[in-house]
Amino acid sequence: PDHILYSSKTHYTNVKWAILGGGLTGVTLARLLKERGDDVTVFEKEAKIGGLCQSETRNGFTFDIGGSHIIFSRDTEVLAFMQNVLAENRDTRNRNTKIYYKQKYIKYPFENGLADLPKDDLFFCINEYIKNLVAVEKGEVPEPQNFRDWIYATFGKGIAECYLVPYNEKIWNYPTEKMSKHWMDGRVPRPPVEDIIKSAIGIETEGYTHQSVFSYPIDGGIEALVRAVAAPVRDHIRTNFPVTSVRKTADGWEIGNGSETFTADRIISTIPLQILLPMLTDVPEDVRKACDSLRYNSIACVSVGFRGSLPDLSWMYVPEDTWGMFNRLSFPSNFSVHVAPEGCAAVLAEITYNEGDNVSRMTGDELAAHTVDGLVRMGIIPSADSVVHTAVDHFKFAYVVYDLDYLTNIRIVREYLEGSLGIDLVGRFSQFEYLNMDGCIRSVLNFVQKQEKA
Repeated sequence: PDHILYSSKTHYTNVKWAILGGGLTGVTLARLLKERGDDVTVFEKEAKIGGLCQSETRNGFTFDIGGSHIIFSRDTEVLAFMQNVLAENRDTRNRNTKIYYKQKYIKYPFENGLADLPKDDLFFCINEYIKNLVAVEKGEVPEPQNFRDWIYATFGKGIAECYLVPYNEKIWNYPTEKMSKHWMDGRVPRPPVEDIIKSAIGIETEGYTHQSVFSYPIDGGIEALVRAVAAPVRDHIRTNFPVTSVRKTADGWEIGNGSETFTADRIISTIPLQILLPMLTDVPEDVRKACDSLRYNSIACVSVGFRGSLPDLSWMYVPEDTWGMFNRLSFPSNFSVHVAPEGCAAVLAEITYNEGDNVSRMTGDELAAHTVDGLVRMGIIPSADSVVHTAVDHFKFAYVVYDLDYLTNIRIVREYLEGSLGIDLVGRFSQFEYLNMDGCIRSVLNFVQKQEKA
């Protein structure tokens, strides 16, 4: 059923591991620690598990309500884990991803699709790329000081201004010159000049080949992955358990929700640092301040189901504001034939925002109407009349934003929580790092391997 409620059949007065949060990271931790014989309990405040990997079926459409997720990874161990837990409940697709730019479908990544650009933009991109490359080789390009500098120094002014800066400012909802470059250094290489020239004259080149084939659950949306991971430890997951206090004791920890208290030898937090800190007492002022300064984005996910069909696209990036506030569109009915009713198709639009901005003040109906309008103008759905389903879901904690003070602030918070208190932090919003699903699972594997060596 859609809403299996997980609850512990056994009341553990004491467990070895208490895990805060029942998202993908929390349930993977529970499964792997249990497999090595450890006693675990997961505490999840919501009625169901999944976190950002939740899916909902409404009006016959299944959507991932915390943003689009697919299953791929360069990490072969993690990829095998995800594929094995899903077993037969997965389909494989070839990626066909585009950037919607000046009413054209440009191949993704942008630097691999230059031949698709209007000629003036193509010249701008290739000319600036080569000018920048010559300047780099002459030592005339200063060391980048921020994310915007890094984009210009890596790709040149053309690719930066046509796509990378507008797209990144849309998704991060923050100026690129106020973002740190540390998370990109070494992560994204400068494309070889041969590839840029091939791309410009229309010779096929591929970027991000680790995504070129991906898989997705046939039934249940991405939450099916979380449920499959959680299956062996269902009896160790307490849902509807909003932890309000976490207290260090002489021999471990006490975790309470105001009416029940558990004790644990060790505690692992997978929840946002901003939620964890208020559960603790006597947190030093500098730690609170550093935590309050950590920046993140919220997300509004707009689900649209309509009568008709879609082009054979996996997902699409939308850098221009002309079409709407959404930065990415995905097409779940192209991932699995079971997520939309017969004769219908599904589009998921993602809009990042922050409390107090325009998006945060819009109602669900306004966000849905805004999105449908853009999709009709883009020609992705035939008309507003063809829409048979819309829904809007919000998640407060969606993206970690690396501002210029990030490295200082995260060090202060981690040193206190991990160093002084001995709370283990695993996953996207506890490590406060921009981890995809495979990165979250990798952080779990690393943590469990570290315990085995200890």
